[in-house]
Amino acid sequence: MRRFLVAAVMAASIAPPALAEVTDRSPEGFELVQTATIAAAPAKVWAALVEPARWWDSGHTYSGDAKNLSIDLVTGCFCERLPNGYVRHMTVVYADGGSTLRMSGGLGPLQQSGAVGALEITLKPQGAGTQVKLTYDVGGYAKGGLEATWAAPVDIVLGQQLTRLKAVVEKGWSE
Repeated sequence: MRRFLVAAVMAASIAPPALAEVTDRSPEGFELVQTATIAAAPAKVWAALVEPARWWDSGHTYSGDAKNLSIDLVTGCFCERLPNGYVRHMTVVYADGGSTLRMSGGLGPLQQSGAVGALEITLKPQGAGTQVKLTYDVGGYAKGGLEATWAAPVDIVLGQQLTRLKAVVEKGWSE
């Protein structure tokens, strides 16, 4: 958990996507919204989106290596291989193959609490590019309250991931 918080603070120094904010908050939960416009067609953005090993930050994994991440749209597993097991970060509950990916679960240290979230990522054509909107609604119990403890760090980390997705799609960059 300490590694997650340190990484979240460090991530704050990275330029955020076009719009990033915690849009609703209470001790029982929060909603955050991140948006970015990516200079590529929706099909190209989708292809990268479902390959988190290419763009997710290794510092926000259990194994320390994003290459161990995968999203399997058939089994519904956003999972990470570990040396002696695996982590199911989220479960895919809806994927239409090009415009909406919806997953359920608690990312990172939220798994260790009574919190659960719904993460929806939508892609919409915008000019010659794609508008990506990420919405994460989290609710439940977490010691110290979800709002006070987790809203800002989770917002920062997901903003960082969206920034990295944009970089991969537009520049072909990856770790």
